[in-house]
Amino acid sequence: MTTHLTFAGMVARKHTFTLPLDYQQPNGETINVFARELVSPENQHKALPFIVFFQGGPGFGAVRPAANGGWIKRALQEFRVLLLDQRGTGLSSPVSSASLIHLSTTQQSQYLSHFRADNIIRDAEAIRQQLVGDEKWSILGQSFGGFCVLKYLNDAPQGLKEAYITGGIPSLTRSADEVYQATYQRVIAKNNDFFSRFSDAQGLIKALAQHISEHDVKLATGEKLTVEMLQLLGINIGMEQGPESVYYLLEQALITTASGTIVNPLFLAHFCQMLDYNSNPIFALLHESIYCQNNASNWSAHRVRAQYPQFNYTSDKPFLFTGEMIYPWMFDQFSNLRPLKEAATTLAMKDDWPALYQQTVLAENTVPVAAAIYSEDMFVEMRYSLETAAKVGNLKYWLTSEYEHNGIRMDGEHILDRLITINRGENLR
Repeated sequence: MTTHLTFAGMVARKHTFTLPLDYQQPNGETINVFARELVSPENQHKALPFIVFFQGGPGFGAVRPAANGGWIKRALQEFRVLLLDQRGTGLSSPVSSASLIHLSTTQQSQYLSHFRADNIIRDAEAIRQQLVGDEKWSILGQSFGGFCVLKYLNDAPQGLKEAYITGGIPSLTRSADEVYQATYQRVIAKNNDFFSRFSDAQGLIKALAQHISEHDVKLATGEKLTVEMLQLLGINIGMEQGPESVYYLLEQALITTASGTIVNPLFLAHFCQMLDYNSNPIFALLHESIYCQNNASNWSAHRVRAQYPQFNYTSDKPFLFTGEMIYPWMFDQFSNLRPLKEAATTLAMKDDWPALYQQTVLAENTVPVAAAIYSEDMFVEMRYSLETAAKVGNLKYWLTSEYEHNGIRMDGEHILDRLITINRGENLR
């Protein structure tokens, strides 16, 4: 099914594909996978090659562009852009507690086990064959999307002309525990930077933490606001402009009224908008599984946190934000995660996740790959990215301290242009 639409500076087509839930049972249950094709108006009748975008996450639908800008502007100079809603996200048979309520816990966990990168790539290959047949296409992945790019290179390089990665080269072998041991240290560094930049922020956050510990404060979504939830705002401090957003939120958190100090309703509404756990449950359900190969995560971030007691806040020590970590208590405290608590526990204990990468295959890769590695990235450990880059054939990288993890959102036109230049062996401008 296709639908044509016109946006500012872009012509769009909407595609919906019916694909197997489980590719081992191609005649079994199916899901819908949605993709939005973009082309510039002047190129809409030209037979341009495709570049497919893999969104970060896991568990987030592809970007919904309002105008021709950023990396899309650069891509549309020579490509048709395909924005893929990965299975379970956006308009691709979206996963939620409501969509899974008719299933037992066992059925829920079995269903969700089909939503990792391996099946995302199988979907992409099925779509490629339907859209362009044997023609190869290019791919671009941001963050977890970069993990998908590496999986594509591993599983189906015959479908690829070239590949691009921004802020998302995974380790090929390291466990979830090793990943979190590194990222907790990155989060500590980002906390130090945040509280150094905003000298009154520690006082603001501690006053707020004390207030919500002494009062029953409800978020706009109905949940009780806890100190643990408050710490989760730290996922934003590793983004470009994220620290500013967090600081401005804290600045207006407490207000004085005729009946005393209260938490500003504006804060309670904006707080919900800055966290995605209620709206994008796959992120919480499957995040740790992206590091699992023939082993269980066993709530890795929660266990590794015990090595960093400074994150366990008490009023007599500094407040620290956490980062991109999933904790079992989230499935008690977030209303849209509660119905999925048992399934989440089953997935955390699952120890037969298939291997994702074959080092021998990637070492012999012939698809040109260009990657941007951000040296200050809070989400993807630079050392592990460089370790992998050395093991993947035909991969060139640009190591830079200019950007945070979300660099492609902030300066995407320049970043993609530079990666294209690197990949094609052209002189940098």
